[in-house]
Amino acid sequence: MKTAIVFPGQGSQAVGMGKDLFENFVSAREVFQKVDEILSVNLSKIMFEGPSEELTKTENTQPALMAVSIALITILEKDFGKKFENLCAFTAGHSLGEYSALCAAKALSLEETAKLLQVRGRAMAKCGEKTTGAMAAILGVEIQVAEEIASEAAQNEICQIANDNSVGQVVISGSKSAINRAVEIAKKKGAKRAIVLPVSGAFHSALMLDAQNEMKIALAKAEIKSPSIPVIANVTADIANDPNQIRDLLAKQITAAVRWRETMIFLASQGVEEIIEIGSGKVLSGLVARTCPNLKSRSIQNFEDVKLFNQ
Repeated sequence: MKTAIVFPGQGSQAVGMGKDLFENFVSAREVFQKVDEILSVNLSKIMFEGPSEELTKTENTQPALMAVSIALITILEKDFGKKFENLCAFTAGHSLGEYSALCAAKALSLEETAKLLQVRGRAMAKCGEKTTGAMAAILGVEIQVAEEIASEAAQNEICQIANDNSVGQVVISGSKSAINRAVEIAKKKGAKRAIVLPVSGAFHSALMLDAQNEMKIALAKAEIKSPSIPVIANVTADIANDPNQIRDLLAKQITAAVRWRETMIFLASQGVEEIIEIGSGKVLSGLVARTCPNLKSRSIQNFEDVKLFNQ
């Protein structure tokens, strides 16, 4: 069966994530300890014990989610002898998850990935404080209607699609007043629900331009190799295998929409029959059926899941 492995993004974090992996596998312990060392932060303590406010800080969330995903991949490779390249035909990740995908596909080293995500998280947090943007989930409308809502609400301010997650689930991002207008417009345009999200900034919008510029500098210095299997980029919903193209798209990703619905459609068009989400939470595996009902999906997020997967 042709499989794609996907990696979660922000919003999938939970206090306690990765703890049972740390306790049961030396290989996972090494990943968490290495990330702590690289970042000079006791990130694993924040992940395992909280407090939640500390874990949800963007600069902590991003490398933490990546660390759990890569710990799981390392367990599969080192403890069960399964090569990532043999487990899947394609890989992708949602927003910061794209970095996890590139790390799993050996395009980025663990050290490079952790450092880039720390820069990304801090830059996005700083941007969020400066620009006071907002995000809202628009549920129950097609992407075209969500685009109409965003452009109508903008009124010379920033309001754009941030995540095209699945059929009927779109997240918009922009200035607070525009997002508030969009919530009202969405109700008139037949959305089932329109909810302002508890986030610290207008991620994946033009309000993140300063963070994008900071990432361009960091990515220019990063060593990026050709991935061992095709990686689907958020910005294009298509394969990006050239290191310079990957560098360019990772920078653009900060202000561009995550084209996740189209990524699922692309994978299905390539003959993929199963999506496996690896990392904290089940957000992505839960989205699969809404866009591609024929695709199977499952998640591997803890010790029990790893055991089941390897039976």
